[in-house]
Amino acid sequence: MIVRQFISWIRTASAGERAEATRALARAWLISDLSDEDRAAAEGALLMLLDDRSPLVRQAMAEVFAQSADAPPAVVRALSVDQPAVALPVLEFSPLLIDADLVDIVATGSSEVQCAVARRAGLPAPVGAAIAEVGSAAAALELIENPHAELAPFSWDRIVERHGHLAAIREAMLVLDDLPSATRMALVTKLSDTLTQFVVARRWLSAERAERLMDETRDRSIMLVASRSHEDDMLALMRHLRATGHLTAGLILRALLSGNLDLFSHALAELADLPCARVMALVHDGASASLKALLKRAGLPEATHAAFRAALEAIREIGFVDSESGAAGLQRRMVERVLTRCETDAAVADPLLILLRRFATESAREEASRFCGELLAEDTLAEQEQRWMVA
Repeated sequence: MIVRQFISWIRTASAGERAEATRALARAWLISDLSDEDRAAAEGALLMLLDDRSPLVRQAMAEVFAQSADAPPAVVRALSVDQPAVALPVLEFSPLLIDADLVDIVATGSSEVQCAVARRAGLPAPVGAAIAEVGSAAAALELIENPHAELAPFSWDRIVERHGHLAAIREAMLVLDDLPSATRMALVTKLSDTLTQFVVARRWLSAERAERLMDETRDRSIMLVASRSHEDDMLALMRHLRATGHLTAGLILRALLSGNLDLFSHALAELADLPCARVMALVHDGASASLKALLKRAGLPEATHAAFRAALEAIREIGFVDSESGAAGLQRRMVERVLTRCETDAAVADPLLILLRRFATESAREEASRFCGELLAEDTLAEQEQRWMVA
């Protein structure tokens, strides 16, 4: 009876009055103990109100039903495809929308709608994949910043492919601790490409000089990322580097001269299509013939073999032990030992010597930078201690 009176009344009520009355009816649906007849009538009235000419009425319904699991499913589905002002709270919060609903909405909705879906708590991987595939940059950013979203590795890669040229996307992704290493490197590559194009366009550097500098920067970034990668993440990183053509002899030699035997072994395992355990056994065996066969199978130029042999011999002589910091940067003592041996080997080609000299310069500068940083830290500490004593 009450619902019938409501339906009769709203025909002459103002938009604001209809909105408030609709809000009250929606709340009654959720919290009142309605009889079966009244509940059926109330649902009919709510469905009818979906066609109200004023969005205020539908907004009132959306605000009440947005977070409720007891709302009428048909009403919620209709609200979810209404204009954004009505649909957004439902899209962001309603537990009644299934994955298929959300994927379809992402595929056909505006950026504003996609952003609302991307903010959902517990966003499942299929919906995240849809946003990664067709979502706007703004929606991708919301997805990245949603700590409750599930994202498969291929979805991360798709976001990088579509939006990695945008600084906001890169910055949001690079601060994530659990970002896959392969994805992190794809972002670094995007950044390197962007910077290369910028400096060349400004004529600050020639294209050849800029490309070489960016290659060196990328290799150093790979070392840093790899030093924090383990097991499956490392394997995925190696596959990515091989697919992109970045798993080069220069990078692998850099890894060895940085003392990163883990990266060195995984790189050779990837290129030689051998189990990593087998490669590690061959590396630690020390047999010259075994190492030569391994490097050849990995497709590394024969002109570089002398440097790899010298580096492994230097590791055994120096007794270098991996460390998280040492695994990411060239070790000056190692580089100079290998350079000295290669300079006395007539069979070593000039390109390899040039590369080793660049490594020597880089390692010397890094060591000097660390030394000066330590001195400054000691001076700062001494000044603080002196102030404390005076105080």
